[in-house]
This record gives sequence, C-alpha cells and structure tokens, in this order.
Amino acid sequence: MKIEIHGDKVKLTPAIKSYIEEKVSKLNKYFESPEKIEVKVIIRIKSNMQIIEVTVPIQKFTLRAEESHSDLYAAIDLVVDKLENQFRKHKTRLNDKYKKDPKIIDFIFDLDEDVKENKNKIIRRKRIESKPMDEEEAILQMELLNHDFFIFDNIDEDCFSVIYRRKDGQYGIINTN
Repeated sequence: MKIEIHGDKVKLTPAIKSYIEEKVSKLNKYFESPEKIEVKVIIRIKSNMQIIEVTVPIQKFTLRAEESHSDLYAAIDLVVDKLENQFRKHKTRLNDKYKKDPKIIDFIFDLDEDVKENKNKIIRRKRIESKPMDEEEAILQMELLNHDFFIFDNIDEDCFSVIYRRKDGQYGIINTN
C-alpha cells in the first residue's frame, strides 16, 4: 500500500508515521494487489482529542473510517480495527455484487476537499464524481463510507437521489426532478 499521511495542526514524527504505516499495512491481506492501493490518512486535533481519518479508495468502492481519542496511538488502533470490521462485514456482499456483473460502472470519489469559511457557515466542500448505480449499491457504498447519507445517480429512477439512514435504522430516499 502507498500510504499518504497528512497532519493538520499536528507534527508528524517518524515514530507516528511508522506506527500508522505498520497498522494500516494490516489491511494488505484483504486485497489482491495491495501495491496499487493509495491510502489517505489525515490526522488533526480538536480540543484535546486526536482525530484520525483513513480513506481507502478502491476501484469499485471506497472504505472510510474516522476515530477520535485523547491518545493518538489508541485512535490509530481504533480506526484500523473499524476498517477491518467494515471490510469483513461487507466482504460477502461485495463479492456477490461484483461477481454477478463485472461490467458495473466504477464509483470514484474526488478526494480533494476545499475547506472554506464564509458568512453562510459552510465549513467544508466536497466534490464527487457520481456514477450510475442502483439503490442497493448506494446503501452499500454509504455503509462503507460510514456516512448517514449518500448522493448517487439513480439508474432505477433516472435521476439523482439522496439515500439516508433514518433514526429508526431504516433507509429513506429523496429523488430530484
């Protein structure tokens, strides 16, 4: 794996980088060609909490996890465990989904994020490149990213849709005209 580590208001020592590389490399066992995978790691501090975010963009899906802890090393351990659990949890579903139809269109996130502050209180902007997918694949992608909502090009409804997790644990969908 190629691991790209960035620190936001954090000095990244060689020991921290080495620890992150060692722990994130544990994910190699889940991939056929780990040398082609580029992992993005962002470390930041908010109050007295150390926050680590790991994004693993893969050809057909993206794994993402974020953890915070007062101890950076504990946060690193927690985020890697969370990623391993996500992969194990969804491994069967991913295999079933992508073995059925090898011509499934890739879903790729543009991971460059613009952080801007303005009068409207928008503190983060993300750009995504949305590929057509069905609602089941959108739910899977949302769960892999560990988000509460997901925007996608809905092939069933022929529009852009937002799928979201409701408070009762079920899913809702909002379609555009």
